[in-house]
Amino acid sequence: MTRDVRVANPNHSIREAATMMADLDAGIISVGEHDRLVGMITDRDIAVRAVAQGKGPETRIGDVMSAEVKYCFEDDDIDDVMMNLGDIQVRRLPVLNRDKRLVGILSLGDIAVSVEDGSAGLALAEISRPGGAHSQT
Repeated sequence: MTRDVRVANPNHSIREAATMMADLDAGIISVGEHDRLVGMITDRDIAVRAVAQGKGPETRIGDVMSAEVKYCFEDDDIDDVMMNLGDIQVRRLPVLNRDKRLVGILSLGDIAVSVEDGSAGLALAEISRPGGAHSQT
């Protein structure tokens, strides 16, 4: 997982979120408020839920983020996490410790470079099937 996690506030602008993403070379930023994880914003959220809808760069992150946060725990079994990624059709998950504090972000790419049995490809196949909760169509 990636441990260099920055957290945006839902009142920050999508311009600020995009700048954070550029600084981190990442496509996702956690969104928190009052020490709680309240959402996630991705480069796709900015493109599809903001720019494509005619919203400007000063649009609040809270207006376009995904508020339903799916996550895993840092001590979860990697096979279970990969299955979960496929089931919920996402490529990245926030990683929490058992105190529910954010400790990192796990991406399918992280799994692909650390698990050499090819199982990341199976997770990708499930993630890539049409439809699902995160479909923009």
